[in-house]
Amino acid sequence: MRRLLAFLLIAALALLSGPSRADPADDALAALASPSFESIRSGVEQLAASGHRRTAAVIGALQGGKLYFRADKALFIKQDDETFVDALTGAPADAGSVKQVRPNNAVRSAIDAALGGLRLFAPDASTRLDAAEAVFKARDPAALPALDKAIAKETDTGVKRRMEQARAAAILSSTDAADGDRIAAVGILRERGDIEARGYLASLSNQPPAAAEAIASALTSIDRMAQIWSVAQSVYYGLSLGSVLLLAAAGLAITFGVMGVINMAHGEMVMIGAYTTFVVQQFMRANTPGLYGASLIIAVPLAFLVSGGIGVVIERTLIRWLYGRPLETLLATWGLSLGLQQGVRSIFGANNKDVDTPSWMSGATELGGLTLTWNRMYIILFSAIVLAALMAALRYTSLGLRMRAVTQNRRMAAAMGIRTPWIDALTFGLGSGVAGMAGVALSQIDNVSPNLGQSYIIDSFMVVVFGGVGNLWGTTLGALTLGIVNKFLEPVAGAVMAKIVVLVLLILFIQRRPRGMFPLKGRAAES
Repeated sequence: MRRLLAFLLIAALALLSGPSRADPADDALAALASPSFESIRSGVEQLAASGHRRTAAVIGALQGGKLYFRADKALFIKQDDETFVDALTGAPADAGSVKQVRPNNAVRSAIDAALGGLRLFAPDASTRLDAAEAVFKARDPAALPALDKAIAKETDTGVKRRMEQARAAAILSSTDAADGDRIAAVGILRERGDIEARGYLASLSNQPPAAAEAIASALTSIDRMAQIWSVAQSVYYGLSLGSVLLLAAAGLAITFGVMGVINMAHGEMVMIGAYTTFVVQQFMRANTPGLYGASLIIAVPLAFLVSGGIGVVIERTLIRWLYGRPLETLLATWGLSLGLQQGVRSIFGANNKDVDTPSWMSGATELGGLTLTWNRMYIILFSAIVLAALMAALRYTSLGLRMRAVTQNRRMAAAMGIRTPWIDALTFGLGSGVAGMAGVALSQIDNVSPNLGQSYIIDSFMVVVFGGVGNLWGTTLGALTLGIVNKFLEPVAGAVMAKIVVLVLLILFIQRRPRGMFPLKGRAAES
């Protein structure tokens, strides 16, 4: 009887304790050591859910192509020195004959989701943001538990929003989500409203009727917002192009307005400013590398001085003999432009020169659906500063007063004692110096080559004529208008046809207003 009772007691204890439980990571590792892609994908998901301390190392090795398996299902990670460590323990091991675990696209998607889920709890906010984006792209419902925990703990608003978007994508990929959860998930992706959200919503099929209706409404809303942001992006590109045209045309507006000289070599002043930037960067890279980030700031005044000095020399040696002879002036300056181009080829060579963009001008920022590149933003700001400085110089300085006097009535200004020849020289130098500063800006968005100025000389004349000869406000409005119109026409007609259409519209406009939008006033202008 005692033996029976003892046996029953042992049996009861065995039943209560249950069978010994294996480590859940063991099954996951066994699945990874399989030739079946479906088993490998399942193994990645199981390992991510197991919470094992070696999860990140194993899945990271699989992603990097460094995970190997042996015939007995043992897994090993290959090190950079060609040795192996045990995948489960991390201890050095003699792997023997092994084969690489190779993933396919489905496995890679599971890897991205698993690694993203592991990084959702990283201390660095940028790491968590990248992890949330990785989970969003993976759209794996297995990541939902980790997402729920991460969202509950997250304090950063932007990161939390991205996690909620990832959770919404995972819910819509799930087969057992409730209709209410699906509709709420569609609303979250509708608010995101980018190309990836739209593409994912458009790919969803076999959804419940209520969710399908919400998806259709979301797609319509996203498309409408995309059109609005596309218009805004075109306006921004037009403003940036207009700022470039303003920089190239501002100096021409001064020389053409005051002196009436058709300077076909104005584009070469832009080119000289760009090459000045190149020389400054080369010198600073070799001699003052610690200040290399400020190379553009240093190049701006130097480009103004170099181009302006060359402009004064050109006016004193060539232009001064051709006043009142527009055809000869045009031919002489055209020949001068060819000579300057050839001179630059002889010194620097015919190949394009690399001008670096400083780190503070690199990158972009997102404003809704609008992408704002920093280099374009700085060029817009630089154009505004140059315009303000020119207007201040013309209005508040002695040189500006004399320039305006010569512009309005040259004979009367000479009778009042103003040395009009030197005003002509300084005006030509000022216009050339501004063109040199334009070259500094253009070196960041265009190829620095001997032909750089030729790309902008015709557009510069169009801007000056359209805005009103000698009027900086007219030049500004003309540059921005032509820039925006050009960017709206390019997607429809193409780049070349857009320029032709703009030229035709400009000709029609000049037929109605021969002196431009803001014609210059004064006796000389009226004559």
